[in-house]
Formats: sequence, C-alpha cells, structure tokens
Amino acid sequence: MFDKLCIIGVGLIGGSIAKAARRKGLAKTFVGYGRPQDMANLQTAKCLGVIDSFTLELAEAVADADCVVIATPVASSEAIFRMLKPLWSEGAVYTDVGSTKANVIAAAEAVFGNVPANLVLAHPIAGREQSGVTAAVDNLFDRKRLIITPLATTCPIALQKISLFWQGLGAVVTTMDVRHHDGVLAATSHLPHILAFALVDMLGHKDEQSEIFQYAAGGFNDFTRIASSDPVMWRDICLANKNEIIPLIEQLKGELDKIKRLLEGDDDQQLFATFTSANNARQRFLNHYQTTMSKSITFHIQPGGQLQGEVRVPGDKSMSHRSIMLGSLADGVTHVKGFLNAEDAISTLEAFRAMGVRIDGPVNGEVTVYGVGKHGLKAPEKPLYLGNSGTSMRLLSGLLAGQDFDCTLTGDESLSSRPMRRVTEPLALMGAVIETQAQGTAPLHIKGSNKLKGIDYTMPMASAQVKSCLLLAGMYAEGETSVTEPAPTRDHTERMLNGFGYPVKREGSKAVINSAGRLTATNIDVPSDISSAAFFLVGASIAQGSDVTLRHVGINPTRTGVIDILRLMGANIEVLNEREVGGEPVADLRVTYRPLKGIVIPEELVPLAIDEFPVLFVAAACAEGQTVLTGAEELRVKECDRIQVMADGLKTLGIDAQPTKDGMVIQGGQLGGGVVESHGDHRIAMSFSIAGLRAGTPITIHNCANVNTSFPEFRILAKQLGLQLESQE
Repeated sequence: MFDKLCIIGVGLIGGSIAKAARRKGLAKTFVGYGRPQDMANLQTAKCLGVIDSFTLELAEAVADADCVVIATPVASSEAIFRMLKPLWSEGAVYTDVGSTKANVIAAAEAVFGNVPANLVLAHPIAGREQSGVTAAVDNLFDRKRLIITPLATTCPIALQKISLFWQGLGAVVTTMDVRHHDGVLAATSHLPHILAFALVDMLGHKDEQSEIFQYAAGGFNDFTRIASSDPVMWRDICLANKNEIIPLIEQLKGELDKIKRLLEGDDDQQLFATFTSANNARQRFLNHYQTTMSKSITFHIQPGGQLQGEVRVPGDKSMSHRSIMLGSLADGVTHVKGFLNAEDAISTLEAFRAMGVRIDGPVNGEVTVYGVGKHGLKAPEKPLYLGNSGTSMRLLSGLLAGQDFDCTLTGDESLSSRPMRRVTEPLALMGAVIETQAQGTAPLHIKGSNKLKGIDYTMPMASAQVKSCLLLAGMYAEGETSVTEPAPTRDHTERMLNGFGYPVKREGSKAVINSAGRLTATNIDVPSDISSAAFFLVGASIAQGSDVTLRHVGINPTRTGVIDILRLMGANIEVLNEREVGGEPVADLRVTYRPLKGIVIPEELVPLAIDEFPVLFVAAACAEGQTVLTGAEELRVKECDRIQVMADGLKTLGIDAQPTKDGMVIQGGQLGGGVVESHGDHRIAMSFSIAGLRAGTPITIHNCANVNTSFPEFRILAKQLGLQLESQE
C-alpha cells in the first residue's frame, strides 16, 4: 500500500504495526523516529528487523513518507503536531493510535487551527502487559477491533486508505463518533484499569500484604492482570479522559453501595438477582464478542450422509419471549420450563430485569418470574439493549408505549438497520410518542405518560410481531384495540394472554383486546421450536436413508406452514403423540427420506412459514422440477435480504435460483460444493449446513457466529444426528 511507512514511537503498538505491515507486505520501507533517550529502543527495533532504519531527526524520518503513524502517548500529541506542522505533506496520510480522541482533536486544533483532512484518528483495541519494542508481535491486531473516528472534514481517500491499512493488519475496522468512542472506552477499558490499579494498591498497603498475595487465587490474578500495564501511559489516558471516567466512577460507587446495603440486610434474593443479572450480562458480552469479533467462525460441511436418531430441539423462541413479558406483568409467580437459553430470549429477560422484575434462571431451561403486575414496571436506569432480537424490540415498543416512564430501546448493528415504522406508525395512531432515526430505525426513544386510545387497525402485511405489539399496547389503551390481519400469523400472544387469564377475543381475522383485564401467574411448558426443528425436517427429507424423530415440537396451526409445504412437495412427515401443553398443541414429528418434487407454494402458507424459507429453499434445490415462491417480500427485511442471499448461495452451489421482488424461482438439480457467505444470518448459515447432505463436494460457510442467537445447540445436535459439520474460529 505504501512506499515508505514512518513510525513515530516504535514501542509495543508502533513496533507491532511495523511487524504486521512487513509480514503482510503493506509497505516497502519502514523508518522509525524517536528522541535521543529512545536510542537504545530504536537500535533494538532495527536489530530485530522491526524497522529498516531509524533517525532522531523528524524531517528525515517523514521525508517522502506516504504514511505516518503517530504511536506515542496521548499526552505528547500537541508536541508531536507542533514538530510535524512545518513538515506536513498533503501527499501523505497520517494516523494515530491514541485511546482517547477528544484531546487529540484539541491538540490538532491548537496547532493547525483545525484537524488536517489527511489526519485519520484511529484506536486499536489491542495491547499486552509488556511494553517496548521487544514485546511487539506481528499478530497483535488479528481479529481485534480497530475504531476510526472520522470527522466531517476528513478526506474520504485518506479514510479509505487507513481503513484498508488496518484491515490489512488483521483488524476488524469500525467507525464511531469521537465522543461516543471516548465514552465507550471509558467504560470498557479505562474504568477497569482504574479498578485493577486501585484494588492492588489497597491490598498492597495492608500490613498482611505478603499473606494476601501468597494466597491470592486465579480470580485475583485474572481481575488484576491489567494492573501490570504501564502506569505512565495509564496516568496520561485517565487524565485525558477524566470527563468521561468520573461519572462512571460515581455510578460504580452507587452499585457498590447497593451491594453493601444488600449484605447488611441479608437480602439473599436481591443479591442473587444482582449476581445472576451480571452473570447473564457477562455471557451476553461473550456471545456478542464472538458474534462481532469472530465473524471468521466458519462451518465446513463434508458432502453426503444421512440423519438418524431422536432429538429434542430447544424451546420455541417466540413463546420464550412472551413467557417473560407476560410473566413479568402478571400478579404472582410464573414458572417456565423449556425456556430457550439463547441470546434473543435472554435480551428480553434482561430488559425486564432492568425494569425491576426479579427473574431467577435460566437453569436447565427453567425460569421463575416474580410478576410485578400490569402497572408495576419501573423506569430502567439506562437504555435497554436488545442485541439482535427484532421480536424483543417490536413487542416491547407496544408494551412500553403504555407505561408512565420514558425508555430507549437499542440493539446491535443488524437490529438497528431493520424497519420499525411498521410498529411505530400504528402506535402513533394510538397516541404513542416514539422517536426513531430518520430512516425509521432504532434506537427508539419512547415517551411515557401518554394516554393511549384504542384503534381498529388493519395491517398492510401479515406480521405476528406487529399484531402482538398492538395487542400489548391495547392492554393500556382507552377503549378497544382491534387488529385485523390479511393472512393468519402465529397466535402465541393471544393464546398466552388467555392462558394468563387476560381475555382476547377472536372475530375471524380480527383480534380484540381492552385495558380491563389483569394477568394471573401461571406455569408454562415451552414446546420445542418448530423453526429449529425445520432444519432437520428438511435434512431428513432430502438425505436418502434418513429417519429422524423430533420430540415435543410445537405444532400451533399458525406455525406449521413448513410441514404443510414439505408435505405438498412429497415429504413423509408423521405427527405422533399429539397433545396439548399449556394451551399449545404439541407432538412428536417423525420424518423419513422421500424424493421431493417442485411446487408452486400457496401464498396462504407463506406467513405460516416465513422464518423457515431459507431451509425450504434448500429443499426446493433438491426437489425434482421447479419451485415457485411469491408473496414473501417480508424475507427481504429480516436479518439480511434472505431472498437475495439464498439465491446467491444456491447459485454458488450450482443451482438455478432466480430471485424475484417477493420470492424466488428455483429449478431443482444436483447440488455442488463451494464457499458461501451467510451475511451473519443464523438461518442462512444453518440452511446451507443442511445442504451439505446432498452436496457433491464440501461446502464452506462464512460468518456463522450468529447461530448462537436462536439455536446454540445446532452444531451439537446436527453432528449427533449425522451431519458431517466442523467449525473453525
């Protein structure tokens, strides 16, 4: 990328940049610059081959350099800029590595009057306990986050060059507003370092310090490891970002005071709830980290094989969401069995914990919800983060529109790009005040203290989430709220409301609710999710010799479109041991291989199988003849454009798949192998995994980490049944 790369400050970060750039072939010549007192370090850097040469003269170092990296402490930024000002070249790009940005901008403005357009501010979220060039490694940035904080005046070409440079070093590059960056890093990096330093300092001053450290266990070592970091660097960082750090210290003091009160009062229940909430938040962080940082998780599927055996797939996600929501609003204690312990459902659970609801679990799929009553929710202290869960955001929008407090709903990058006007616009007709981004997306800022009025709403498209959102809002609205759907959608909300004793009337295609009801706690046994079962229904249908029984699957008639469509294609699916559990029909499903044929999918079945179409596309690819889908435009606004992404993947595997505005035309044939991209969509990743059963050569699927959002056990159960799947991180 560059002829001459100049590193100002060849320490751990600067040295690692040079080593990684050399290994990746990103520059021809590497020159280091330092002060006279840095001479020994520079000589070591040259001896180790980190740089080609060094100089103590800045003019010589930057002469003809087309990229200059400032890798010195943040506190030195203004001094470095003053030395660079007379040497500044419009033909070069400049970047830094500082962990705070507002003060770097202030330093640049103090020297230049403004931030030069070819200065691109960057911060690698990477480091080691050791410092100096001898600690530099060429893989320090591999799969680590790199945040760029561009300004409105930043040159687009310079921004692109620096982005590509860091990607070339192995980093995962994102952009962020300067103030947002400094606030986020204060919470996730600067405050933890302060805590580690403070704890070790406190214990180090105790008389019995030798005994304390002698018996310190792994937890102490893990927690305080970062106290080994360079104290000079961290002094400068903390002073530079004190305006963001001090409020966080105050919040932490409040949290510690709360725990102190719980201990003084022997309040074991609230102490357990606090620790459980933290435990789940930590797991959510790990899952989120895996999802965002380990997008390189790749599935490798060996071709052929068959599925054999009996399994019970995880609990239904839709019902898991609703059991927490309605259990929280009920009077009394609700016990839930079969809860789906996956990211999306946990997002809902954590949201209600944040609104003052005590929830124990999940432990082995069991959750206990101590309801606070219909009007008992409390204002959360901060925005409710809902991860990747569109169900959580859309349903909570309706429920929170009727509360007497303000609330903000946020989510990950994928959720923040999904359309929310489909719920905010009808809620506005009821009197709700919800602010969205310009394009109608999250974050959603919901104003409380609004008196909602019931409406008679006809949905423009079939959507269980929109219907459920408005019914939940109708629980708080004056008069009746009725929702008419153009085609049947899953009715878990209506069934579960009735199960909690809250009346919902059905008048043909219309559901009607009012605010007169109350919810009474009950016990819920969540059936296995038919959306998760669908992967194995298709797998056993397409792989010769397969025989699979899926136990305790929910067969709610608003969810069985996948069974109906597969049967129309010729699949052999038996419904055994039908029964009713908590108002929901349940059965065991046995499916054995039978050749499939292409069909025109009836549009009335589309809403009943909307989540299952990615794997149904795989079934169509293995069927004899042509399969035509229409009326499924909803698939274009899921976690990704599932129509286009599945069509692209099937074409890679050798199938004639033509996307249309609202569906696809698939000509069945012989699946080959190849490399496909899931675009972070869990259902896409799992669907192409199942395709491996009929592939002629191996299939590789990239970006599969999001499988954890809906079906964490997929890999285990798939391999147990016989799918030849391996994953690589």
